[in-house]
Amino acid sequence: MIKILKKFNNFQSIKFGKKTTNEAEENVSFEYFFLQRYYPFSQSTKRRSKLDWYVYHKHFAEPFAHKLLTEICAEDLDTWMTQQIQQKYKPSTVNKHAGLLNRILNVAVEWEYLEKNPFNKSIIKKFPTGDHVQRFLVPEEIRRLLSACSNEPHPYLHSFIKLLLLTGARSSELRLCKWSDVNLPKQELFIGLSKNGRSRRIVLSNSAIEELYCVKEKSESLGTPTEALNWVFTNPKTQLPYTSMQVSFAKARKTARLDNVRIHDLRHTFASLLINNGASIYEVQKLLGHHHVSMTERYAHLLPNTLKERAEIMASSLLNVSELK
Repeated sequence: MIKILKKFNNFQSIKFGKKTTNEAEENVSFEYFFLQRYYPFSQSTKRRSKLDWYVYHKHFAEPFAHKLLTEICAEDLDTWMTQQIQQKYKPSTVNKHAGLLNRILNVAVEWEYLEKNPFNKSIIKKFPTGDHVQRFLVPEEIRRLLSACSNEPHPYLHSFIKLLLLTGARSSELRLCKWSDVNLPKQELFIGLSKNGRSRRIVLSNSAIEELYCVKEKSESLGTPTEALNWVFTNPKTQLPYTSMQVSFAKARKTARLDNVRIHDLRHTFASLLINNGASIYEVQKLLGHHHVSMTERYAHLLPNTLKERAEIMASSLLNVSELK
């Protein structure tokens, strides 16, 4: 890990773009393509490009670095994925690594370094992971969870979890926001770079505003600054944003007897409560910040079946019109 970080610190970004004449005349290695072309592109387009750098050096460099792009075949990819599993990585982790490798090769195809992505012919596309089922907390479970969070020694856990439930924000969005992102007159929280790479604004209810005031009071009592450029959830020990709330959350959910609940399930719960209280899929899409409505349609099964009711309204309207004649 230390060696990888040293390499990263010594790396100087190079502009990405079309192939040069020399590159067009001969095939380039995977290492060259990643370092000189893909990674500068990643820095400009991805929120967590450093993760690409880390995964490349830890998982891609040894088998692929010195191979020409055109030499990488489907068998190489199947062998690599099998070796990842043999090294005891979880299937979900291997799938993430494979997703990045697939993206790199797709970019190589788009930029005409490759004719076809060898992943298209690989036998192992992804490993089964037993995907987590969407979990929606009911009111009684929410009360138990918030009560458990309030009893944890973490100074901000209760407020953090409560705000996730009140806003539907992603954990990282809330964890990394600054006080300058909070617009009290407009009751909005500005997210400069969300998961989909776009900025968005989170609507803050009166309850969310009140909870943010509680956070500010807590910070002041701990001697943590709350100026515009300070993080809303600043770790009093490091004066930096928390890297994670997972450890404290895991303790609280165990106390609340909710071991199968993830932090992301609070976002699902926010969506389900919206729909149960009459919000449309379009409104849920806007409040969750989904760029495509297809992401929001996973909650469509929660919508009440109002089609029969709508059909009867239409029939009544037509009957009323015919009676006027």
